[in-house]
Amino acid sequence: MTRVILLVLAGLAGLALPAPADREPMTPVPALDLQRYAGTWYEIARLPNPFQAKCARSVVVRYGLREDGRLDVVNECAEADGRIRRASGVARLADPKGLPSKLKVRFAPAVLSFIPSVWGDYWVIDLASDYSYAVVGEPKRRYLWILSRSPRMPEPLYAEVLGRAARLYDVSRVVRTEQAAPPASAP
Repeated sequence: MTRVILLVLAGLAGLALPAPADREPMTPVPALDLQRYAGTWYEIARLPNPFQAKCARSVVVRYGLREDGRLDVVNECAEADGRIRRASGVARLADPKGLPSKLKVRFAPAVLSFIPSVWGDYWVIDLASDYSYAVVGEPKRRYLWILSRSPRMPEPLYAEVLGRAARLYDVSRVVRTEQAAPPASAP
């Protein structure tokens, strides 16, 4: 219940934040195939946020397409002591007649889903044509995530993606996410 209260307060706190005048307008990608988007993504970088404050490394998000057209969302990360933190939620189209790249996500219990403030904006604002990376943000520019299908992103590609994000966000606070080293292959 504390998490729900924090999410509601965080949502309300952001209502008064204006978009920076020196940034491009926030626009989601024009097309998104939710079937291709589903699956495992690794967080490469993010803007710090209160609901990931205890995530020290190995942030992974899994999306599963549901029969009702929504996505199941499972976020996992490792805390500093190695414990795994998990949050489950659901994503839906922000507008059934709108762009599929404009989603709403909820991690609050389903019983609270009628409350608009428990649904947060989730816009895919940059996407590789092969769905190998994605950048997720929201119109008030409080949150930003750079995601990849693999735990590591080549530095030149990261610099390019971050450069495009800088047209929309102040990326000076973006932090890289440490991913656990992959297990050693068996001989």
